[in-house]
Order: sequence, then structure tokens, then C-alpha cells
Amino acid sequence: MQDPTPDRGGSARPAEERRGAAAGPASGGASWLQRVFEEVRGSSQLSVAPAEPPPLTVVAVERYLAGAPPPPAAAAPQYWYDVTLADGACQERCYLAPRLNGLVQRAHLRAGARLRLTRCSYLYDEKRLNYGFLCLEELEREGGAGPPADPPRHRPPPLRGEKKHYLPLWNNEDPYGDMWVADKPQARVDVDVSKLTSLGQLEMTWRSRVHFHPLLVRVLHKSRLRYYGKPEKKLDMPYQAYFEVADGSGMMSMVLWNSLCPEWYNSMKVGTVLLLEQYAIKTSYPFKTQPTPGDSQMKRFATIEISLNVRDPPTKINIIPEEMVKPEWGLPEVKYRFITRSELDDLPNNHSCDVIGLVTFVGRAERARKREHGEDFWLYRWAHAIDGTSDQPFILELFATSQPDVFEHIHPMTYLVCTQMRVVRDLTENPSSTIYLTTSNESQIFITGWHKGQPYTKDTKVKNFIQWTKTQSEADQMKKTVIGGYYPFPRPPNNFLKYCKNNKVESVLKAIGETGKEIEDLHYREHKRIAVQGIISAIRYISCSNAAEEASGVELVQKDTSQSLESSAMSKEDGVHKGKNTNLQNKEVKSFLGSHSTPGEQHQHQALPPKKSSVKRKIPHRLNTDAEQGSASVIPVPSYPYFTRSARRKFGLDEFQREDFVQDKNGQAVSDSLQYCTDREGMSDIPETEEAGRSCDSWQSDLWAQVKDKLMKYLHHSTIFPESIPRKFDYVHKDLLMQQYNLHAAVHQPKETRTDKNINEFKSASGLGYYEVTVLGINHDVAIDVAFLPLFCPEDPHLFQLEDIQNDTLLSCMSCISACQQKATSNGRLRDMFPLSNEVVKAAMDLDGKHVVCILDICHLGDDKVEVFLSKIYKTVGPGVLDPV
Repeated sequence: MQDPTPDRGGSARPAEERRGAAAGPASGGASWLQRVFEEVRGSSQLSVAPAEPPPLTVVAVERYLAGAPPPPAAAAPQYWYDVTLADGACQERCYLAPRLNGLVQRAHLRAGARLRLTRCSYLYDEKRLNYGFLCLEELEREGGAGPPADPPRHRPPPLRGEKKHYLPLWNNEDPYGDMWVADKPQARVDVDVSKLTSLGQLEMTWRSRVHFHPLLVRVLHKSRLRYYGKPEKKLDMPYQAYFEVADGSGMMSMVLWNSLCPEWYNSMKVGTVLLLEQYAIKTSYPFKTQPTPGDSQMKRFATIEISLNVRDPPTKINIIPEEMVKPEWGLPEVKYRFITRSELDDLPNNHSCDVIGLVTFVGRAERARKREHGEDFWLYRWAHAIDGTSDQPFILELFATSQPDVFEHIHPMTYLVCTQMRVVRDLTENPSSTIYLTTSNESQIFITGWHKGQPYTKDTKVKNFIQWTKTQSEADQMKKTVIGGYYPFPRPPNNFLKYCKNNKVESVLKAIGETGKEIEDLHYREHKRIAVQGIISAIRYISCSNAAEEASGVELVQKDTSQSLESSAMSKEDGVHKGKNTNLQNKEVKSFLGSHSTPGEQHQHQALPPKKSSVKRKIPHRLNTDAEQGSASVIPVPSYPYFTRSARRKFGLDEFQREDFVQDKNGQAVSDSLQYCTDREGMSDIPETEEAGRSCDSWQSDLWAQVKDKLMKYLHHSTIFPESIPRKFDYVHKDLLMQQYNLHAAVHQPKETRTDKNINEFKSASGLGYYEVTVLGINHDVAIDVAFLPLFCPEDPHLFQLEDIQNDTLLSCMSCISACQQKATSNGRLRDMFPLSNEVVKAAMDLDGKHVVCILDICHLGDDKVEVFLSKIYKTVGPGVLDPV
């Protein structure tokens, strides 16, 4: 690639890129960034530490494949990052020193953030003439929001190395950048049927031919993109995508390679008719995944595949408009395997199917590491959808399918179609476990606004679903909608040995002292499940008001601020008609006919931790190396006293009558599923002497009282953050909610309309508080505080699958009491329920001093926020070793 003309002797970037889009003059009318650029380039050391640097706005953070490290190959990052900064008069694209990569990986450094540049250097590319760039060496975080900065006008190649394109910031499967063509123009070509060959003829004759006749095929299945770039490889566009195409003779795989992917991938949709010329035929790759055809009678040619590339030979591709397709061509129609929710329970594991439903819940976007210690991640989220055939929803595990515009806009009350889903169930190990569906390599997902023209709109079960929606009240369905937050699914199995599966117990268990390192190594929105041995030593109930002090200083408001149906129905952007009985088809059904619209680480305290305080101090955050991040901020944890029995009597706690909250106005039990844990509320099995060790909101074991002042290490990870709380969905503010629970964007996009609404103002869909559980190490020298968040949605009892923890006595009791509390509060019966019931204390005392295995769900939420939730407790001794407690 020829270098651009150097700008001012040392920068090879065009002047308009360096200046960017001006957003008002900087101090004195000159660009501070430009002055620093000149100063560092003229320095003898090629490095400067600017005095009194002003706040800068991060406009973009972009990732690309790193170059191969020089021999001997040491540990080197797999990816590099370019950061675009704005000072109000100029934008400067800079290279981030690799030792600061952790700032991006943990979302300290992100688009829209404010920072100060305290040290930078200038790097020349020794393999190019007159080419260099600014390198960010040291940064400091700056609070507040700066002036809006326009996104870069175009995407030049990455600064360092020979790569020609950027990757998506958080995964490799999504198209990213201007090079990905949205829609190729359809060809108005005359198809000469006499010159065509068929897939069946190709299979018989391909070995004896070098050049092949044109093919006319229809796309039946489409895979997600595969990025196979490696630092040591020099391919410009290392992409690959599989398609299954068919004609009248059968079905065959087709592979789109390298630079043809950005040009054609988005245009080759399921149902598209292609005229292919100058293609290659190769032996099939034996280990690739295979979709399940909708037509089980269709013949599959599995020994060979069609290869489309830019050379050897250069493939010629034409898309034939659907209106030009003639019946005599004999091209098969796309067929599906739609099921209803009522049919799902009878399907075997790994069964392939398609589903359609009304979304009632969508979780936050999370990531899972592909390989331990690697830098590549799968991106996924959970969703629930209903179709009216069962009181149970479809539970959907949705991995990114190379459709970012769809994946990022899934929200409650949209119609969701998922194809080529796989059933996940385990009847042998846990017959009662909840069934769910997960995406496959060939899955496609579609939401409202994307249904027009899709082949599935003709399917009978899709039409039946649309008819069902016309009978539903939007107001009734809106009551059940939830978005975001911690979603503890799938639940761990009933037995720890089954949890370990094919791994040895020793390789699965982590020491409590190592938990801090596990948390420190997490990347942004990375979710991980770990197992630790320990002793349940203390339990504290924390209400929402106290939780707010512990998290971000913002009250977790329980006030219902969600909009009524009438107000949300009047939303201008959705064009919904006013009325209490608004049907769902007013917004959604039209889409089938209309057009597309568009942690840091909490402190690891050595020895006895300081007294917890709800008062927070502001500390300057210096963003340097990863090793310094652990001290970037202090998140103090408020203290919760252990009241004596006399104090309880003083406050009148012993006179509390529990009967008030287990019955409704008619004296009926609140719920059969919740009654079992309150049946024995009036009969305490705990001796009076033992009750002295508990308070209105806490319990501690005798062992904990003896050892808590002698610990070598005490980890505090029981904080609940706003991002951890599932929220009631508000259609009026759906864009804000989707932004909150999606990942940070790579490029800052200033919104035309801004809202002053805070995420904490949206009503919580979970309980009125949570539990802090202290787990003591089995050697009594370390301990960790973790959180247990009882999740119960009165409007939709199936949302959090409470039945999956009924065999875990302690956790089920805590969930039950919180569910009773929330139910009673919603009925106006009670405002402040005694949270630690006798059943909870009894279940805790049954574990007193016993070794257990605790399953912890950990997730990095960005900045200095890491949530650590207790998901399961297993016993380690007694009959049925390693069974749940």
C-alpha cells in the first residue's frame, strides 16, 4: 500500500484527519494536541510530559491485530489499540502503549470518557518513509462530561503495522467499519439456463474439469463470520463465512473468503438467489458445523464445497432480484422448522428448531473467554420470549450472529425470530433442569423492523403467532417486561461432580485467596463462574437504601417510574394509538409488512479491614499500568452491626408479626410456591441462647466471631451495582435502557436528544434488598464477602426460574423470604419485613463449621466495578458427597 503524502514532515495522515471536526476553539484559539504533537516530535528523547494538561475527550477507541513480535518471541499482546482524542479544536489519532491495554480491556478508557494526557512519545515506523504517530504513555482519569466531539469522518488504516482495517472492539464475529458494504446492488442480468450446471452435475464431474459452468442457486443457510487472523500471518482480510446453497438437485456448502467477505457478506441473505461464475471447487472441510435443513428430503452433497475468492480464480457474483426468479428454474423455497413453546418440552437435546416470540426479558450483553488467558471472547446475552402456547417462556441464549444492528437492539415488546437454534437439556443428570435454546453457527436473529421480506413470514406457525398477538393487551404484557441486570442462568447442576463434568475437582476448585487474582484478570463484561471451598460464617441482609451507599452513592430507588400503557402508547416514534386495550399489532405486526426503521478491583484488605463507612472520598485516578489499577479507587463498604437480643427488644423487633405478609386481603396464601418457607415461621427450632448471635438483619457463627480479627486477607466483593439490578422496562426510554445494558461503543456518538433520567430511577424487577454472605477459608486465614441477590418478579414468576434452587436450602430460603417481602410490599401490606427468618438462620446454622463448595458468578462491569454473586452451595461430606445443601 502506498503511503499517503506526509503532513508537516512527520505525520502520514491527511490534514483533515488530524484536525477532525472542530467543536469550538481551544484555549487561546490553538489546538493543545497539535502543540504537543510538535513538541514531542522535536524532543531529543521523542518523549514529553506536558505541564498542566487540559481535559481531553475520547472520541474513539479502536482495536486491530498486532504485528508479530520480534524473535525471540516473548509474551506480546495479540491486539493493539488506537485512541482518537479531541481538545475542542482538533482530533488526534494516537497509538496506545501496549502496557496500557488493560485500561481498554477493563473499560477505564472508552469512547466518551474524559482524561488528561500526562506523558506521550513519538514513534517512527522504521519500515516506512516519513511516517510516525503519537503514542500515549501515561493518562489520568478526569470526571465529568466534556463538550461533544463529532466522530471521525472516515476510517483510515490503523496507525501501527501493516493491517488495513480495524476489528470490532469487543468480539471478532461482527462486521465493523466502512469497508463492510451494507447492500450490493442487484443485477439485472439475463440468465441463460442452457449454460448453467447443477450442484448434482458438479459432484459427478468436478475432478475432471478445471473451469466450471455458471451456477444458479438460492441461499438456504448462512453462518456467522469467522475471523482467523494471527499476528504472524500477513493476510489483509482473514475472514471466512459458510453458506448452504441449493438448486433443484440438492444442497452444497459455499465458502466466502477473505476480502470478498466485506464486499458480499451482508448482501448474501437467506433466500437470496445468486448467479456464480469463475468459482473453484474444493474438498469439504470435514469438521465444520452442519445446519439442519428445513426440508429433510433434500439431498446434501457433502464431499465438495464451492469456494469464492478474489483470485485463483477471481469469482464473479451476481444477486438476482426475487421478482426476476422464474419458477422453471426449479430453485427450492426456504423452509423452516418452527416450534411452539408447548412443543419444546418433548424435544431431545441438540434438536434444531426455529422460534418466534414476544420478548419479555432481555439481559445485558456479556462476554465469555474463548480460551483461558486469551484475548478473544464470545459475545452473548439471554432473552425470554413467549408465544401464547404455554405459561413458560422460551429461554434463549443468544450469541452474536454477525448481526450487530439486531443484537444490540433486542428489547422487550419486540417480535423476535431465531433460526437454527439448538435445544439444551440434560435428562440424565438433572431431569428437572430448565430447558433452554442456544444459537448455533448458522443461527440468524431478527427483530421488529427486520421482518419484511424474510421467507419465514409465510410459515404457518409464524402466522399463528401473529394472530395470537392480536388478542393480547399491550398493557398486560408490558407489566411483565424486564431488561438487564444479573441473570443467574443456567443454574449449576445438583451435584458438584456433575458441575466438574470432565475436569478433575482439583482443576476446578480455586482457593479463596486466589479469587482476587481471578477478578483482577477479568475483562470488561466478562462473565466467569468459579468454585471455592469455604465455610459459611456470616449472613447480613442489606436493604436498597444501604446498598446505594455501598455502590455508587445513588439510591436504588424503588419508586415505580415506568410509564403507563397510555403514555407509552402515545410515543411519537412508535406511532401507537392511544387506548387502554391497545393490541400488540399496532406496533409490531406492521413490521412484517413495513420497511426497516431504524472492575477494577475492590480492595483486598490485609489482616482486619478498616471500619466500613458510607462516606466516600474522591481520589485522583491515575491510569498507568495494569498493576496500578488495583489502587485506582476506594469503594468503602458500610458496616452493619450485630444487634444484641436486648437491642432487638428495645426496637420492638420481637413483637413483629409475620402473619401479616403471608396473606392477602382475603386471607389467602400469597402463593403456593412461596408458602412452604413460611409454614413454620411461628415455630422456631433455634434455642434462645443461639438467637443471641443474630440480629434483625444479620447472623454470624461462633467460629467467625473467633477468627475475624485474625485474618491474613479479607476480600470484600459484596457490592451490588446499578448494572446488577434487573429493571422494569420503560418503552419511552428504551434507547437509554438498551445503551445501559449493551457494551460501550467503540466510537462516541453524541445523541441528538439527551435525557436526564438516571438508570437508578427505573424500578427494580428484583427484591427489595440482597444478602451479604461471608465465606471463610477452610484454613481460617482468609475470607471473602460475596452477594446473594434474590430474584423474583411478581408479574412473571417464571422469569428467574426459582424452582431451580429449591434443592439448595439456604439460598432457597433467602429467595423465598425476599419473594414474600416483595409480594407483600406490592400489595401494600408491609413496608419493612424482617429479612432473616428463622428458616434462613436454621439453614445457615446447619452449615456452621462445615466445609462447603460455593459457586460464584463473577462479572466485570467496567471501571472499578466487579460483581461477585453466590450461585450455589454444595456440601462436601456425608451421604451423597458433594450434593447441594
